[in-house]
Amino acid sequence: NTGFAFRLYHLVASERPGANIFFSPLSVSVTLALLSLGARSNTQILQGLGFNLTELPRATIHQGFRHLLHTLSLSGHRLETHVGSSLFLSQDLEPLPRLFRTNFREPEDAAQLINDHVRAETRGKITDLVRELKPSTQLVLANYIYFKALWEKPFILAQTKPQDFYVDESTVVQVPMMLQHQQHRWYLQDQHLACSVLRMDYKGGASALFVLPDRGKMAQVEEALTPGTLRGWDSLNFYKPLELHLPKFSISGSYLLNQILPKLGFTELVSPRADFSGISEREKLQVSRSFHKATLDIDEAGTEAAAAMESPLWFNWPFLVVISSPSAQGVLFLGRVVNPTKL
Repeated sequence: NTGFAFRLYHLVASERPGANIFFSPLSVSVTLALLSLGARSNTQILQGLGFNLTELPRATIHQGFRHLLHTLSLSGHRLETHVGSSLFLSQDLEPLPRLFRTNFREPEDAAQLINDHVRAETRGKITDLVRELKPSTQLVLANYIYFKALWEKPFILAQTKPQDFYVDESTVVQVPMMLQHQQHRWYLQDQHLACSVLRMDYKGGASALFVLPDRGKMAQVEEALTPGTLRGWDSLNFYKPLELHLPKFSISGSYLLNQILPKLGFTELVSPRADFSGISEREKLQVSRSFHKATLDIDEAGTEAAAAMESPLWFNWPFLVVISSPSAQGVLFLGRVVNPTKL
């Protein structure tokens, strides 16, 4: 759901000005769809995701999510994607089958249990999803995604050199800057939005859009981020040789969804009116905590390159990144890189 992806991005960006942002709207959507399976009566989670239940039955929506997860799990050795969400329910409650019963009276042990589970599911990439729990916790949603892919046209490791990156008018940091000569790339200069758009393909079908606003135009470009803008970039870019300078970096983002989602209309998610009797019939449940964390590593991922007249493109000031996949039928990750030296 690309519309939900950008609504979530605009909210997070407005609350974290000047900071790195990175999250997976696909993974968050899957978590909410999972929670909606246990929701009854007026807990309007699917409507918040943008589904019209008068046109699309709940069963059809969940069948679609099931097919999506199955398709993503078929990733081969060239592209690996694993999306997961887990519900951890207090052992004092009586859950329906197939839920993790957890002793939240020992909050440190409970946090360790959840973190160990997520660490195993993400091949060690996410190690500290949960930092603090309370003994009164009833229900915790843990949401995670693991994505690993190789560039279709990798960079040469030996050409990566330290270069300046201009965080803002007064801050310059040194970053390892990857360099690639004489490669054709899908590229667009959007004069209307004052930005350059580069598409880089992964082996296996996924791709990354790197959006470089003109100096001082980040807010203007962010404000224009919509599904229609994304479709326009996909249709208007053209294939041309580039001299590409792209930072090698790692970023991550951690978010408490139970604090963010009510601002997007999911007001009953954490309210006493929420009805999660599909999870536990004996107790009135509320979502105590819902955690989301995503990480991204951008590196050379290969040792070969290839040969023509080229235009230089430097990603040496703040930019946006959008990672999508045909199998995901939407946006896998959204991010804003303000300072590549900060995780």
